[in-house]
Amino acid sequence: MTSLMTNTAAIAALDTLRSISKSLDTTQSRVSSGLRVEGAADNAAYWSIATTMRSDNKALSTVQDALGLGAAKTDTAYTGMEAAIGVVTEIKAKLVAAREPGVDKDKIQKELAELKSQLGSIAESASFSGENWLFNESTTAVGTKEMVGSFVRAADGTVSVELLSFDAASSLLIDTKNATKGLLTKDYAVKVDNGTTGGTMMTYYLIKDTGTGASGNEIKLTTLTSYDEVEGMISAIDKILADMTDAAATLGATKSRVDMQNEFVSDLMDVIDTGVGRLVDADMNEESTRLKALQTQQQLGIQALSIANTSSENILSLFR
Repeated sequence: MTSLMTNTAAIAALDTLRSISKSLDTTQSRVSSGLRVEGAADNAAYWSIATTMRSDNKALSTVQDALGLGAAKTDTAYTGMEAAIGVVTEIKAKLVAAREPGVDKDKIQKELAELKSQLGSIAESASFSGENWLFNESTTAVGTKEMVGSFVRAADGTVSVELLSFDAASSLLIDTKNATKGLLTKDYAVKVDNGTTGGTMMTYYLIKDTGTGASGNEIKLTTLTSYDEVEGMISAIDKILADMTDAAATLGATKSRVDMQNEFVSDLMDVIDTGVGRLVDADMNEESTRLKALQTQQQLGIQALSIANTSSENILSLFR
């Protein structure tokens, strides 16, 4: 039946054209934005996951900045410790030279005094962002230093910040308030062979400070310093160097850990970006092919609608 009121073919063609236009709009949006899931309406589950992971990646970016700050602090302390070890090694060499008979101990003492001053300068200047792990002039103990290491999301959705820690008390060289806390200011007990059976126990410290705690003898030469005392000082310096070497090794291990964590966080951020991309990014090869097909279908739909509309005009020929 042919009807003027209802053009079934035109209605069908128009419905098809609307469907094609809707798909075309979606495809064009994906091509322009590069996203298959741009909003919650596109895919609520994927959009929710992607939004959460992007937020976590932003937090990891901040963690990376914090790790950079922690690495700088560790590098500063490590560099200072290495320089201090070099100076203490030089002091040891000077004391060995003082053991030589006929050497002017007063002249060597002048060199020792300058080297000690250099140690104080190194320890005091090894500071970054207001933190110094080698020098303390506060009545509060240095204690453990914490650095932000990672941002963690557990399986149940709870989040936490993981920390890297370093016991700065192990690397402290000078403590002006409590001499027993500093590697250069505390007492070291050594055995001095002064002709008695078994020798005599003596205590020495390298740098005399205003703090309390050190009760031994300062490593210091005078014309009256005996050779046995010089050897005792050498033994004390050797113990100081051993402790400083241990502290430097711990600092070096902490430095390596911070560097590895920084690299891991960087890789983790890349992996998360890739994972989010798999969920929400559009396949441009697929979308471009679909766009071309939909544009062709749209043109055919317009032609079909045009043909359907001409059927009403054909009725006029029946009344001529």
